[in-house]
Order: sequence, then C-alpha cells, then structure tokens
Amino acid sequence: MADSTPLLSNSPSTKNHQDQEFPKLNDHSSLEEIIEPLFGSCGIAWPQILQVILVSLACFFEAQQTFITIFTDAIPSWHCTQISTNTSCNSKSNVCQLSSKEWTWDKPIYTSIVSEWSLHCSESPILQGLPASSFFMGCLLGGLVLGLLGDTIGRKTMLFFGCLIMSMASIFIAFSDNIWMYSALRFLSGYGRAAIGSSVLVLSSESVAKQYQGKVGTIGFFMSTLGFVSLPGLAYINRNYSWRVLYLWTSLPAVVYCMLLQFCVYESPRWLLSKGEVREASAVLNTFIAPYFKNQSLNLDHKKLNITSRGSDPPLIKILLRKRWILRQLLLVLAAGFGIGLMYYGMPLGLGNGNFSLNLYLSTELNALLELPAFLIVFFLVEKCKRRSTLVGLSILSGVCGMLCMMAGERKVLQLVLELTSFFSACTAFDLLLIYTSELFPTSIRNATVSIVWQAVVLGGVVSPVLVDAGGDNSNKILPYMVLGIMTSIAGSLVIFLPETKGLEIPKNIQEQEQKGVEPPYVMNGV
Repeated sequence: MADSTPLLSNSPSTKNHQDQEFPKLNDHSSLEEIIEPLFGSCGIAWPQILQVILVSLACFFEAQQTFITIFTDAIPSWHCTQISTNTSCNSKSNVCQLSSKEWTWDKPIYTSIVSEWSLHCSESPILQGLPASSFFMGCLLGGLVLGLLGDTIGRKTMLFFGCLIMSMASIFIAFSDNIWMYSALRFLSGYGRAAIGSSVLVLSSESVAKQYQGKVGTIGFFMSTLGFVSLPGLAYINRNYSWRVLYLWTSLPAVVYCMLLQFCVYESPRWLLSKGEVREASAVLNTFIAPYFKNQSLNLDHKKLNITSRGSDPPLIKILLRKRWILRQLLLVLAAGFGIGLMYYGMPLGLGNGNFSLNLYLSTELNALLELPAFLIVFFLVEKCKRRSTLVGLSILSGVCGMLCMMAGERKVLQLVLELTSFFSACTAFDLLLIYTSELFPTSIRNATVSIVWQAVVLGGVVSPVLVDAGGDNSNKILPYMVLGIMTSIAGSLVIFLPETKGLEIPKNIQEQEQKGVEPPYVMNGV
C-alpha cells in the first residue's frame, strides 16, 4: 500500500481551524491531485480574492489604451469663418479645398493629432489610420512572441512586463512630435498590451479551485469594461486640453499599478508546480489557505510528487508539429476567434462611421456599457451553460443581426437595435471563448494558446474595417456586412467540432490529457 503524506501539518499546540479532515497526498500525485483537494476544502479565501482583483485590474488600463485613439485621433469639428456670397464655405464643404482664412477648427488644434499635425489633408489617406493599425499590428506580434514566453517565464512576470511596456510606451507617446514617432510608439504599446489579457485570465483562474475558475475568469472582462466606460468621461473632462494630457492621465496610473503588481501579486501555484518549483508553490499555497488553516503549513515532499521540470511539455511550436490533434483544436478555436472579432470590432466601427452618428462621447459610452451585461451573463451562467452550443448560438445571432442591420434601410431605430444586438452577442461570445480556450488546453501550454486566440480576435478587428470600407458609399454597404455576418456565423460555429469542457478536470500537460481521453473524436479514432 502506497505511503501517504498529509498536505497540511498541524502544530502541536493548535487545533484544526475547521472540523474537517485534511486532504492527503499519495505517491506520484499529479498537479490537480495536489491543488484541487486543498482548494476544494477551503473554498475561496480573501488572499485569493485580493489576488484575482489585483491581477484583473490590469485589464482596466489595457482597455483604456486600446480605445484611446477614438478621442486622440478623432477628426475635430470645424466651422466657416466667412459666410457670404463671396465664399464657397458651407457645412458640406471639403476643408482641403478651402482657403485657411475661410474656416477654422471649433477647438484648439492641439486637442487631436489630426488638427495638430494637419493630417486631414495629407497626401496619403492612410496616415490618419496608421496609429490604430500600428497598435493592432503590435498586438499581433506581441501575441505571438510574448504569448509563447508566458508558459516559460511565468504568468506574473509576463503580466508585469506586458503592462510596463504598454504604459511606458504610452507615456513617451505624449512627447511625440510627428505621426511616425507616434505610430511607432503605438506599435510598441500594442506589443506590450498583447500579453495582458491572456496573462490575467490564466493567472486568475490558476489561483483558485476549478469550481471558481469560470467566474474569476470573467473579472478581467469586468475590469476591461470599467476601463472602457471610464475613458469617455476622462476624454470629456480633457476635451479642451491637448490630446497628450489624456495619454498621461491613463498611463501614469498604469505605471503605479505595475509596481503594485510586482510586490503584491503571487505567481500561479499551478505553474510553479508544473515547473517543479515545489518550495515556491508551497509558499504561495500557504498564503492562500492561511485564513482557513491557522498555524498550519503545507508539507510537500518533492520526492513524492510526479512533477519535475524535466516532465514539462516542450514549446508550443514543437507540440503543434508533433501533435496533430492539438494543432486542429487550436486552428478551430482561432477560426472562431477571428469570426467573433469581425463583429466585435466591426459593428462599433460601423456605428461611428455612418448611419448612427451620435455625439462622440455618448456613442462610445453606449458601446462600452454594452459590455457590462455581457460580462454579467457570462459570470452568472458560465458554470451552467455548455460552451460549444452557447458559442454557436451567439455567433449566429451576431452574424444574422449584423447582416440585417444594413438591410433595415432608413428605419434608424430598428437598425440601431440590430447593431447593438450584434455587438452584444459578439461581446458575450468573446468573453466565453477565452474561458473555453483556457479550459480546452492543459496548464503547460494554456497561456500561449489563450494569447494566440486573443490575437485572432484582434486580427478580426484589423480585417473588419477593410471589408466595411470596401463597400464604398452607404448604398453599397449591404454586401460587406453580409460577408461579415456569414463569416462570423460560419467561423463561430466551428467550435461544434471541439470537445465540451464543462465540468471536466483540466490536465497539467499533454501526456495527462491524452491519458484521460479529453481529445476530440477524430483523435480518439486515430485520425
């Protein structure tokens, strides 16, 4: 009979904080056999709650830097200075064809990069959109590079450096003196931002028991919503000041947060154990369970654990080349993420570009507030709903409403309702897809796969404005939105070919996952 060692050692002078038997550790215990009995007997303690909140706060600053160009790069309103029969200036005139004496900006030129650097009449029309494109290209590159490093150097380390790169780049942006320097720094900001979302999701979920992972995984989305919602208010307060001030308002607090993150947040105990760092993992676990088991500490014997650094999985690239079923799973999730991203970014862009023109601050606030009910739905239903069928339904609903949106014609109210429904469905699908991805892949490659899927959503955001603009004027917008809707519905429905993860135990590595038969049917059949 195998020996067993108690996970917790009682001090002789103290009694159990709660009348319960402590979990026991058998020889060759796996990662989940260590973590789950311990966390499961404790519930979720206040150190874990504080950890999740502090980690998720990074998404607040990430959302601000993602959408800040809505205000800093906006085309300001203008008015004619000479209204008479001797001038051609009117509200429908092209300012590039007018004399500088005939018109002027409504606000000081330093309120937007467009007016400060005279981008409205630049010879190259792509200059106005260059900073936004540079940011998302940085996100794509950062997702590929930093996402792969997250499983190597640790979740906390990756989150710290990603947030620091993003915030420091944003501070330097405030001192840019031309569009090229501005775009280069936006690229660097996007590069750092790419590591934040996936690191927050993985670090939060790996700090609690499995039964709480779905809910804590949504806290980051809630913080992101708060960051998005706060941005229009900050922009409105600074509407008559330089656009540089808005960057400083949002980036300086993020630098302070990075310091807080470094000294107050713990590394994932699951990641530490998967790398064979038993002593460090024990220290983190002792902190998390302290409120439940006073004067007691973990007693993990490294020799009895089936967890060593030599047992870790190789880098993701090698795994994809060796394991065809993992590559197929990842490709299917990437396709779903790309399709959801088309509507997640495409619908708000359509809102701002045309038929629903509202006040800039009001329209942005409206879209931001839609993410809140999406978060609440995922938060309260994530433990009850099946991942695949829910994602399929949300993707089809978003795609269909997106197609009907432009078909509504002059019925503005109906058009607005359809647009909001499509965007809301895409928001909910986006939140759920990332949680599903974190459950689909084992601990050893989870950070990398979540990061790559996140960037697939970003890629959808890069492609969607190109498709929308391909329609030219408003009379030709129906076809692009039909393409967007069809692509979203089909791509999102591909998750039906993936395994259902609701209620399943998450393996720590590829070998454990293959032994438990969590793979999709085509792997089980030897395809």
